[in-house]
Amino acid sequence: MDTDVTGPDEHDGGASAGGPADTADGAPTLGDLLLAVEELWPESLAENWDEVGLVAGHPSAPVNKVMFAVDPTLEVIEEAIEWGAELLITHHPLLLKGVTTVAATTPKGRAVHRLIESGTALLTVHTNGDSAVGGVSDVLADALGLQDVAPLTVAANGLPEEGIGRVGDLADAMSLGDFAAKVFGILPSVAGGVRVSGDKDGLVRRIAVCGGAGDSLFNEVSASNADVYVTADLRHHPASEAREAALDGRPYLVDVSHFASEWLWLPAAAAALGNVLADQGHDVEIQVSTTNSDPWDFILTPG
Repeated sequence: MDTDVTGPDEHDGGASAGGPADTADGAPTLGDLLLAVEELWPESLAENWDEVGLVAGHPSAPVNKVMFAVDPTLEVIEEAIEWGAELLITHHPLLLKGVTTVAATTPKGRAVHRLIESGTALLTVHTNGDSAVGGVSDVLADALGLQDVAPLTVAANGLPEEGIGRVGDLADAMSLGDFAAKVFGILPSVAGGVRVSGDKDGLVRRIAVCGGAGDSLFNEVSASNADVYVTADLRHHPASEAREAALDGRPYLVDVSHFASEWLWLPAAAAALGNVLADQGHDVEIQVSTTNSDPWDFILTPG
């Protein structure tokens, strides 16, 4: 078993180790992979509006190579095909909203055609990957060194430690400016950088985080008594209203790239799946996509 967890800006080739034969070519089936994924990120943890699970692929097909990525963009799909992945696991859904056609004249249709024509399966692990233990926000909290971590909102169908968002404490208080620099330092490089609202010299210790777009959780963040909230895609009005409602300016806000906040989960997810498959005796190469699918290319700032 070999898991390549290099980031968007670097790449190393993977290598596999031997295991028992599961199909004619010695590889586990897509069905085997689906069972392993369900063990880690149960579909029952997904939000009721979400669309997770298998998008394309036949459960009986053999899988030798798996690629993880944030987005099922055409560039990512081509990367997976070129590497020879039989399964692409993405955090974001390809078909979250209903479509009336998958004709190759549309972007979604071209993606579906490339997947099917190349024999590459696509699997979505979205809000179930957010909520599960070891999920997106857990990884973000761990990268920031948070202790005594708990969910911001507990999952309806999960364990007490499962749910959307996390809140925990730094070992030692630090200034908001230093904390923002810490956030910037753990994320992959993207054009948008990190935006901060609050007193640069204000001390922070209790930290709330939510990978991806998290401005729907302001009530939970306030109830958690967090000094600062780290999330992505903070819109003008929710952020402005949160600032107006804040007590003594808290929680401060740290707004990061949606892609960057969720990319951190990919190496951890790849390693977790690798461990489960190895325990089951399966022989699979796992690699993290090197494609930066953040939609922004550059930013202009004053000064």
